[in-house]
Amino acid sequence: MNARTLQGIHHVTAIAGDPQENVDFYVGVLGLRLVKRTVNQDDPGTYHLFYADAIGSPGTDLTFFAWPGAQHGREGAGQASAVALAIPTATLGYWSKRLADHSIAFEGPRPRFDEEVIAFSDFHGQALELVAAPDAGSRQWRAWADSPVPAEFAIRGIHGVTINEATEDPTIPFLTRQLGFRPAGETAGRRRFGVGPGGSGAWLDLTATPSAPRGRVAVGTIHHVAWRTPDDEQQRQWWQQIREMGVPISEIIDRFWFRSIYFREPGGVLFEIATDGPGFMVDERAAARYQGRRTA
Repeated sequence: MNARTLQGIHHVTAIAGDPQENVDFYVGVLGLRLVKRTVNQDDPGTYHLFYADAIGSPGTDLTFFAWPGAQHGREGAGQASAVALAIPTATLGYWSKRLADHSIAFEGPRPRFDEEVIAFSDFHGQALELVAAPDAGSRQWRAWADSPVPAEFAIRGIHGVTINEATEDPTIPFLTRQLGFRPAGETAGRRRFGVGPGGSGAWLDLTATPSAPRGRVAVGTIHHVAWRTPDDEQQRQWWQQIREMGVPISEIIDRFWFRSIYFREPGGVLFEIATDGPGFMVDERAAARYQGRRTA
């Protein structure tokens, strides 16, 4: 790998409605830890909720801007559409029962590539998938002791994301030639690309719907997808490389727990490249690191 190889997904940020309903779903149903409850740095009147494993490991983090009372968004072209969450292969029965017990409608399990997928939505319409993949159980993560989901069944992190475009070109050349993604398979109109080490946590699935209207970001849709880079130096290299392509890109922004740069791929999906450090534990006392937080 060269010095500018992305290492997989860092986090995904979506838009929620009522923040307490969001907490009830992601903590109470899915068993993730609310590792941070803060406000949107760019809009201090908006809650920003971060869910992850016990310590907020990069690649396990699903975050939400809470827009209570806002209209629902529209899925469409130029938009990330679904977040896939990794689960161990032997847990499909557990999760099917858990979703049913919480009156959450779902489809599957159904096969896709070498995986089994359960598809459903959260309380505000965000499309989600639980993916049982052969390598999901071996991922590095930290169990949260207070989770309502036993550790052996727990979500291991973000498995991948799906983006939808009006056309595959020029997104595919941008992914492969500029960002270092590699083709990894195709099935039923879905093209898969991997980055960095590949495998669970490093997948991007691309679908194309020429007739789809442009997506509109609001409640129940994804705001952006963040990709991992290990440190500030490699992030600066990415910033310089993307800028030299002529792609509009933000300055490097200090998000306290990581640093970020933002740009759009040619189809319109907002991407971020975020550093792995310093991490979510930087501002917590060691004794409080695993304390559960269940309310917004």
